[in-house]
Amino acid sequence: MDAEDLMEKLFAYGHKIIHLPTLKISIVKTKLINPDNFDAFIFTSANAVRNLKLIGTNKSIHCFCVGSITEKIARQSGFVNTSSAGGTVNALKNLIMISDKINKNANLAYICGDNVSYDLDLELKNEGLKIKKIINYSSEIISDLNKENKKLIENFPPDLIYIYSARSAESFLSIVKNYELNALVTQSTVMCISKKVANIFKAQGWKKIEIFNPGDEILKLKDLN
Repeated sequence: MDAEDLMEKLFAYGHKIIHLPTLKISIVKTKLINPDNFDAFIFTSANAVRNLKLIGTNKSIHCFCVGSITEKIARQSGFVNTSSAGGTVNALKNLIMISDKINKNANLAYICGDNVSYDLDLELKNEGLKIKKIINYSSEIISDLNKENKKLIENFPPDLIYIYSARSAESFLSIVKNYELNALVTQSTVMCISKKVANIFKAQGWKKIEIFNPGDEILKLKDLN
């Protein structure tokens, strides 16, 4: 779910929230994309959907989405034919390979950011598919913390910390180091969206680590309670 949706639900359950931005997203100028030139779009993040610039209004093209968050944004953007993987790029690759929405001669557009942890386009090319990689946004790690959030963390050390990407993990750990917050947050349970993210925290000596599926944040929270 989007950060706003998750925070609203957590507030409804009576939880206190600190929203800590970890990445600065910027639009990368690209040529307008004509969906008629492709048989399907591939999105590995909601930001790829948000920054998509199309020629015309045709949004009937099939969209392969990495997870439920990305699919939700695609639907909100007007795309009517979507399918969602289980929240990992490897699951997305498998979804594409077994899909009856495309054939071996299909032309695919892989729309993503400038920093990816998995070369999905190369993997799909190795499987014989035709794919064009289009980078439409960039991400920059944020290592600063405003005074308000620093004070909140000092006064109310978090019980749970949700981390949604490896880059966000790197950013968060950089903030913890820069502002000497280690003693306040390492006793928290860090909720990681994948094993890869969890391993980043394990390597830093964190002990309380959980992995959740995107969209199941509330269910996982209830399980922990």
